[in-house]
Amino acid sequence: MLEVVSKIPSYYLFRLTGRPRQLPMNLTLSVSYKCNSRCKTCNIHQRKADELSLDEWRRIFKSLGHGVFWVTMSGGEPFLRQDLSEIVRSAYDECGPSIINIPTNGLLAERIPKVVVDIADYCRQAQIVINVSIDDIGEKHDSIRGVPGNYDRALATFTALKKIGLPNLSIGIHTVISRFNVDRIPAVYNALSGLLPDSYITEIAEEREELCTIDSGITPSAGEYSRAVDYLLSHLKKDHFGKVGRITRAFRIEYYRMVKRILAERRQIIPCYAGFASAQISPDGDLWMCCVKAQSVGNLRNYDFDFKKVWFSEEAGLERRKIKKGECFCPLANASYTNMLHNPRSLCRASLNFLRLS
Repeated sequence: MLEVVSKIPSYYLFRLTGRPRQLPMNLTLSVSYKCNSRCKTCNIHQRKADELSLDEWRRIFKSLGHGVFWVTMSGGEPFLRQDLSEIVRSAYDECGPSIINIPTNGLLAERIPKVVVDIADYCRQAQIVINVSIDDIGEKHDSIRGVPGNYDRALATFTALKKIGLPNLSIGIHTVISRFNVDRIPAVYNALSGLLPDSYITEIAEEREELCTIDSGITPSAGEYSRAVDYLLSHLKKDHFGKVGRITRAFRIEYYRMVKRILAERRQIIPCYAGFASAQISPDGDLWMCCVKAQSVGNLRNYDFDFKKVWFSEEAGLERRKIKKGECFCPLANASYTNMLHNPRSLCRASLNFLRLS
């Protein structure tokens, strides 16, 4: 973490002046659009892609080198990739991330724990964070996720993951707050916190190009969201989720405060570092500054898998200028963490939150 903090001035100057040029510290890798859920809040399974092979991912990781602090393996459902463990291992060997985060719908109850053991046992110097997605309780969750029995299978996966017990493994629960469950968040939180996850996080359902949800009406109103997270805030300040959970809670409190303002004011509340400190690679090799816009600045296959050539290209620079001007805004959690790290006020508030949490 100290290594990350020491780089903040360089990223600030990169965003301000374009120098010194920096590679992203937070990188999301969408390994597949394939998904065995049919969520009301996501249509990503409709997207098709000629997926990057393991060797192609490895070449990208080699071009990046060490310096990426936080890697998220995303989808679709990441565990549908039969070579997911090998992709993660390659990222660990070539990039040396300190945090590897993998979200899952939990449907593959037998496969997921085996793959996670393999990943956590190999990547021993990284914190492996597995977040099982649960949006409601019982059949209400199944209805949102579009798969009968999803809730029971997700719980089975969560329980099996919790039993692994490796020191570098953290098992959390993730809830998407949408118009389908926003009024039930207190009940959902009360039930799921009783499972004693290492962390409990939520994100707001977004209308994103990546998810094929533009004009879908899945996002709750600012007032609905505010009421839901006010309840979460009242409990985040007193509930216990262990050391990792404490850090997560500290930033999560600041994140909720910020998202409430984004929804109400419809603008960037703090400067966005997407394209400067965070980025995403699509399953077929497109490099995005931000997954909400999903605007490709180049396909890595066309640049011999040289990440730097695309990252520092004219197209990438044009997209950075748009983001810097505040032409877009969003409550995306992954990018928001990076933004908060680079904003002195947000970082100070998160630090104070950490000290105040019991």
